[in-house]
Amino acid sequence: MWSTEQVLGGLSVERFLRDYWQKKPLLIRQAFPNFTAPVTPEELAGLACEEGIHSRMVLEHGGSKPWELRYGPFNEDDFSALPAEGWSILVSDVEKALPEIMAIVEPFRFIPDWRIDDLMMSYAPPGGSVGAHVDQYDVFLLQAHGRRRWMIESQARDDENAYIDGLDLRILKDFNPDQTWDLEPGDLLYLPPGVPHHGIALTECMTWSIGFRAPAHSDIVSSVCDALIERVNPRIRYTDPELNQQANPGEISAAALAKLTHIVREAITPDDAALQRILGEWLTERNLNLAAMYPENEPLDLEALRDMVDNGAVMQRVPAARIAFIQQPDSLLFFIDGECVELASSERSTVEMLCREQHFSAATLAPCGDTVWPLLHRMLARGALMLIEEE
Repeated sequence: MWSTEQVLGGLSVERFLRDYWQKKPLLIRQAFPNFTAPVTPEELAGLACEEGIHSRMVLEHGGSKPWELRYGPFNEDDFSALPAEGWSILVSDVEKALPEIMAIVEPFRFIPDWRIDDLMMSYAPPGGSVGAHVDQYDVFLLQAHGRRRWMIESQARDDENAYIDGLDLRILKDFNPDQTWDLEPGDLLYLPPGVPHHGIALTECMTWSIGFRAPAHSDIVSSVCDALIERVNPRIRYTDPELNQQANPGEISAAALAKLTHIVREAITPDDAALQRILGEWLTERNLNLAAMYPENEPLDLEALRDMVDNGAVMQRVPAARIAFIQQPDSLLFFIDGECVELASSERSTVEMLCREQHFSAATLAPCGDTVWPLLHRMLARGALMLIEEE
């Protein structure tokens, strides 16, 4: 429906990545021309009342304290008690709850899937805001309904002491914008990590944020180390049959240190292939907080699945599922929500199709041959696909 080039305001992907990505902000007027939000404010409020949906409410005024943060699910009484202005509602992972919203995310898939986090929708009455703040990840801000004024400081900053103490939110103490824009429906603002920004609703409005994953180095290393520890045999103990008497019992000898160092290095320095597998499994690991976004698929054998698709059923990728692959020298690693399937490199075109497409019908699968079906069956069993039968 919307092309990447259109959403980038006519810029090529290469130019956007070279000149703007993680470098400087970019305002794109009418990135989504004549945009009409497919989700109304009332529908968004309904989502915020559902179990399994991550929703938040921010009250600049009218709460128990300034900039109070409340967590959903909410109910009608929560909304009826709100003041006329000065509040916002935010709902995360909307594209996972409403798969049709993936059409908004699709033009941004020139960034690898593993880096895309979610589409968050926010609603605010006039004057609503979440304060001047800094995000540590890239974000595209799509004005979906109404008008919002965005103010930014062009230069990124990262100062842990820059925030007001004692608040639920990380609101900047000082904010000195040097650029201001009023966004209309269909306008898009890209902000790199660290750029201070403040958006205020000029009218009743909805802003949709396409945010990106930016794992902390500590999380990456910690997760890899956890996986490596699981590979260490807990039954193997330290031994030193070659032990010699020491001059002082308090010394940790060079021989002991050499042995201990070898044990640690052997455990934490896997070969490249093993490390790539660990990283792939971690980057595609299922988010347990999104359990409600997965279907409860009935068990289905492979032949029954093929028959259903041949008779018109369509398989749809579950937006919460994380699918990716890694090309290794002699094989291909295909990841389905943290599970690794090792395949021959000759299967690359099939795997590329499974990672690229969102819907799979008999027509789209015909060029793939028989090898695609065991993978589809596995994806269905893992909950990464849902089956939509022809009516």
